[in-house]
This record gives sequence, structure tokens and C-alpha cells, in this order.
Amino acid sequence: MKKLLALLLTFCLLLGCCAAFAEEAAAPALEKNLVILFTSDVHCGIDQGWGYAGLYAVKESLSADNHVMLVDDGDAIQGEPIGTMTTGEGIIDIMNAVGYDLAVPGNHEFDYGMDRFLELTKKANFPYLSCNFNKEGELVFQPYVIKEFDGVKIAFVGVCTPMTLRSSTPRYFMNDQGEFIYGFLQDDTGEALYAAVQKSVDNARAEGANYVVVLAHLGNEAECSPWMYSDVIANTTGIDAWLDGHSHDTEQTVEKNKDGADVVRSACGTKLANIGALTIAKDGTISSQLFGWDSSIAAPKLLALNNAGSEAVAAASDVLNAKLQEVVAKTAVDLYINDPEATTDEGKPVRIIRRAETNLGDLCADAYRDQGGNTDIAFVNGGGIRVQLNAGDLTLNNILSVHPFGNSLTVIEVTGQQVLDALEWSVHSLPGEFGGFDQVSGITFEYDSEIESPVIQDESKMFAGIDDTKERRVRNVLVGGEPLDPEKTYTLASHDYQLLNNGDGYTMFNGCKVLQESVKLDNQVLIDYITQTLGGVVGEGYDQPYGQGRIVSVHAE
Repeated sequence: MKKLLALLLTFCLLLGCCAAFAEEAAAPALEKNLVILFTSDVHCGIDQGWGYAGLYAVKESLSADNHVMLVDDGDAIQGEPIGTMTTGEGIIDIMNAVGYDLAVPGNHEFDYGMDRFLELTKKANFPYLSCNFNKEGELVFQPYVIKEFDGVKIAFVGVCTPMTLRSSTPRYFMNDQGEFIYGFLQDDTGEALYAAVQKSVDNARAEGANYVVVLAHLGNEAECSPWMYSDVIANTTGIDAWLDGHSHDTEQTVEKNKDGADVVRSACGTKLANIGALTIAKDGTISSQLFGWDSSIAAPKLLALNNAGSEAVAAASDVLNAKLQEVVAKTAVDLYINDPEATTDEGKPVRIIRRAETNLGDLCADAYRDQGGNTDIAFVNGGGIRVQLNAGDLTLNNILSVHPFGNSLTVIEVTGQQVLDALEWSVHSLPGEFGGFDQVSGITFEYDSEIESPVIQDESKMFAGIDDTKERRVRNVLVGGEPLDPEKTYTLASHDYQLLNNGDGYTMFNGCKVLQESVKLDNQVLIDYITQTLGGVVGEGYDQPYGQGRIVSVHAE
């Protein structure tokens, strides 16, 4: 197996993994190369791509001839049921078994709450690093550590994205009075972050570090400016290499620092499709490369891997399966996606969730509004609500099955006019079905499906506007019991699929200010609402199969 894996690694590199070289460093010589394997944005993809079993095999294979370290650049513990159902612990157990040496928090490490994340860091057999994550000005973790190989000292500095306050749940970073007590040095200029990174680099150099490697979760997305990796590198000195995450890119570049010196920057994508490898060679050169896994069959399955990684994944999967059967709540009423009375001529259920309000639709929309921070309005597309829940005990698997797609809670600012346009789009196919028909919370309205829809669609059947020469279907819109004001700004919670990605053709939200981005999975939104806000019992307020009268069909006389 080791010979086969060595051949595979060579093949992966020959398939186009790029390399970059920094200037030769004046440092003590390594007796053999140091390979720093890194992962980022795994998002619970435990058996996808290389899988953790493949990662372990690569680590063991390279260890035969090299010094090897394994680090993670954040967003490991969220993204799939194995994370949600174990609130991250299943992933930490796997990372311990695979043998991680260091990690930095990504924005999604906080998705299960601050207390839970800090608890998980104590379960980890490796330290988390961050030079900018602080509580009331005091760093929560070590800003850097120094590792030594053959007398050569390598410093690792951790950096978290200041975008975390927006892309996780803001209240997790607040005290009971709603005041932020945790932060990431998120000043508008970026200077506070640059200074923190520079301080850590300088201190590490003063302690004798021959090389400085930054482990970061910053990324290259323009909206992250002035906190992109390129911003920080351009405003600091003394960094030799930058291993990055957050933007899911796979760029291998050489950047210029403040003094014009080269900094190797590498990122490895997401879901273990690639394993990043930074090599500090015996001659002092630094190079980055990716081991890519392009097969549609994941490495653990194709190679029939049996090692500590595969054993840990199997154990975590067993825990997940047991978790899914746990009773965590109950509902006193049946929660519907089908008409509770009507059936087809063949006696089959008639689905109504995509064309009418239901009590399950109300529940799901209420969950989004609640978990989004009690926003003014919440929308959830009927096509994303997949199964009914019968009265009785609710297991985690029952709740998970309602929202199986992995969309994530997002909150934006919208105008009343955009809300009106969205509602017109929501009802444009009535009386026929539409997967984008929205269940709503915080808002009520009437519609007349006998009026020809005024929406304009482009060639891709996306929303392109409203024909103002036609009468609108939607009327009498109330937000919080007050008439909607087209000029007013409202907060809207839904998922990234609809608000950010034009899902179901919702283009009217393009360019809106994003307040929270992809902060937790849709199924976790529902689980947390039922188990925490409702105290584990669904009943009062959801006892009417056709909902609370938030969406009312009327006809003009």
C-alpha cells in the first residue's frame, strides 16, 4: 500500500500542482525535508475526496523520508450531519486520531456556540492558534508556537478572519446585555490585524525562529477586504509562507510583502479534494503543492484503506447513526407538507407546501427568524421542506430529514420594495406548484391568483422585474402587524440558496447588505429552534394544519 500511495502522490503532483519558491533563507540546515501537510474548509467531509483515511495514509507515507507536520486552517467541524449531530465532537475525535499538530479557528468553528467551541478545543490533542481572536482585548489562544526540527526553528502564527462576526452567529460573541465581548481586530482599515500579525512574527523571530509560517483563515474574496490574505502580506514583513483557507480556492502564488520579499501562499480548496503540502527543503527553499484527488470514488473506498483514519471515521459514523435515533423533542400535532384532507384520484397525498401555507412551513420560517436574531421577516422555500412530522417523539433524524440540502442561515437588509417583489415571485406560479413558494414569518399578506402575474422572467426563467402596467397579485402586506413600507429597510432571514445564490430565481436580493452569512445549516436552525426556543415541544401556535393565516388567498369581486 505504501508503494502504491507513493506512486499516486507522484502522479497527483505531475497532474499540474504548481510550485513556488521563496528566496533561500539564511538558517541552520535541515537534515531532511520538512513537509507541512495542511487541510482547510473540510466542512465535515470525512469520507470525501482523500477522506481522513487518505490523509492519514499520505501523512504516514511521507513520514518515511521527511519530517511531517499536519495542520488545519479552519472550518473543519461544521457542514455535514456528523458535525451537527455531535456539535463538532465527532470531527475533533477524528482529527485527534489522524494526528493533527496545530489548527486555527475558521468562522464556522463557532457555529455551535462559544462555550461549545472552547469545550471542543480542550478535547483536541492539538492547540488552536490565533493572534487576533480576543475576549475584551485579551487573546483567547496562543498567537504562535515554535516547532524545532534538526535544530531549525519554525514558527506557526494563527490568524482568524474578522468576517467571523458576520458569518457565524453574532450573539455567540456577545454578553447577556447584547454587547460584543469577543472580537477579531475587525477595524475598517485592517491596521489592527496587520499590527497583531506583525507583533507575533517579530516575537517569534526574537525567540529564534528561522522560518515563519502563517496558518490563516482569511481567503481571497474581495468582500473580505481589508482582511484578505493579500492585504495582510502586503502590510507585514518576516513571513516566509502563508497557508490559507476560507475562500475554498486552490491558488498557489508568490506574494510580495511590505519590503518586496517573496511569500509563498497556498490554499487547498474544500472537502478534502486536495491535501496541501508546504515543503521547507534541506537547502532552505520553500515550495507549495497540492495532492489532488479527482476520482468520483473517494480514496478510502477506492483504495480500501484500513488505518487509524478509517477506524476513527467508522467510529464517528457509528456515533452519528446512534445520535440520529435519539429522541430530542416531541410534537403534539401533525406537521404537514401535504393536504391533511385531500387526496388524488389514486388515493395519494396532495402536496401543498409549494403552493400554500402549512403549519410545518410556519415552524420552519419561525425557526429562521428566531435563529437569525429575531429578524423582521423570514422566508423559507417550500421546496426545501421535504417531509412531514407526525405527532409524537421527534428524533434528530426526523428533523434532519425536513431540511436535507445543507443550505445555511443568512441574514440580509432589504427594502420593502424588494420584499414586495419577492412575494410576487413567490406566488407567480399559483395555483400551480413552485419550489420557490415561500413559507413566511413576521409578515402576512393576501394574494389573488386569478390576476395574471406581473412578474417578468428572463430567458433562464429567473426573476427579471415587474410589469408596472399590470396589477399585482400581492396586497395588504403587514410586517409585525404594520403596513409594509416600500422605502423602509427590513432585516430578512432565509438561507444562502435564496438570498445569495439566486436559488429558485430570486434575483431581487442581489447587492443587498449581508448581515450574517451562512452561519449554520438549515437542519441545525430547526433543531436549535425546537429544542432550545420551544423547549423541545412543538404544539401551541402550530395546531392548525393550514397555518396561522399568514398567506391568504383572496379573489377580486
